[in-house]
Amino acid sequence: MRIKKLDSKAKQNLLEDLLKRSPNSYGQYEKSVAEILEHVKRDKDKALFAYTSQFDHAEISASNVRVTEAEIQEAYREAGEELIRIIRRAMENIRTYHEKQRQYSWFDSRPDGTILGQKVTALRRVGVYVPGGKAAYPSSVLMNIVPARVAGVEEIIMVTPPGSDGRVNPNTLVAACEAGATAIYKVGGAQAIGALAYGTESIPKVDKIVGPGNIYVALAKKAVYGHVSIDAIAGPSEILVIADETANPRYVAADLLSQAEHDELASAILVTTSEKLARAVSDQVDAFVEELSRGEIIRKSLDNYGYILVADSMDEAIDIANEIASEHLEIMTKNPYDTMTRIRNAGAIFIGEYASEPLGDYFAGPNHVLPTNGTARFFSALSVDDFIKKSSIIGYSREALEKVHKDIEAFAEAEHLTAHANSIKVRFE
Repeated sequence: MRIKKLDSKAKQNLLEDLLKRSPNSYGQYEKSVAEILEHVKRDKDKALFAYTSQFDHAEISASNVRVTEAEIQEAYREAGEELIRIIRRAMENIRTYHEKQRQYSWFDSRPDGTILGQKVTALRRVGVYVPGGKAAYPSSVLMNIVPARVAGVEEIIMVTPPGSDGRVNPNTLVAACEAGATAIYKVGGAQAIGALAYGTESIPKVDKIVGPGNIYVALAKKAVYGHVSIDAIAGPSEILVIADETANPRYVAADLLSQAEHDELASAILVTTSEKLARAVSDQVDAFVEELSRGEIIRKSLDNYGYILVADSMDEAIDIANEIASEHLEIMTKNPYDTMTRIRNAGAIFIGEYASEPLGDYFAGPNHVLPTNGTARFFSALSVDDFIKKSSIIGYSREALEKVHKDIEAFAEAEHLTAHANSIKVRFE
């Protein structure tokens, strides 16, 4: 990996490089996505099945687009007992964590007859997009469906692209069934997002779409926002490690590569105060790449977006980490909890040398659907909050309104909204 001194020029170059990975930088695909969405909106199932044949080489129709109970049972047989056991253990951790995020309605009443409150209501129907094709991510299935189920969503519609044989990956199906999907459909890509957003003869319109996908899926979600809600526009995976001279270079290198293997746009960055550690990690990365199965992808990822930055101080290291606002942030320092308290921007924070990033991806319980491309400055991880909405409650007695009605009328008149003022005034004529 390239090693650079962390100075103002290196910082500027790094931030500019990382911005190139944003889905907002791929406008050349937007026209194609818009055409797909318009076609699905207009022709519904007909367009959906035509695109599935074109892109996934699978012949899907109204008779087989929905996964059947027989297909699910076959998936359980193919997945095997060991994986099912692991899925259930991971799901229990995910459920337990997200149950602590539940919000409840509340009401505050006063003696004068004032009632104020907040009513929390789960969304009725949500769509979950799960990548398919060569990749299968049952962990992502759990992370998207479990918080929706904890929130109390009634209908969870999952879509995922089929293989050319028209089947869905068995591990994906098992995870969806265990997590509580109410229906699973064999469609993917921008056309699946269109189906969820607008509805077709086979797939019902949803209230919100969540889940990761390729650039076409990301841009489609962006385009349908407003017709439905979405979680976020997901970008390529990323990891940043803050480490000092106490860190184990083998652990640091392994964790950097855990994200670099995702795809060629993935970002892996080490910020350290130790030149000795920087060199050791670089050497260990080279050794690991020779051993790992996705070596070609890793090399391209590191060539494009892999950095080792040597900072003069821990304050400087923390400052650049907060500017980058990485999806995953690992802290391997002498005083990791002190370092953690000074982190403002990160999707998920992993503390200490035994809290490696894949622990969060699969098993610990916090959600692994995280903000990317610097959006951790203002976005949070997917949570139960993403599957609820809040309505304010207002109730006043005549006595309570009488105390304040002149103030309200004066405020309305100051805004030249006389009908607003009149709406209050008529109650005291």
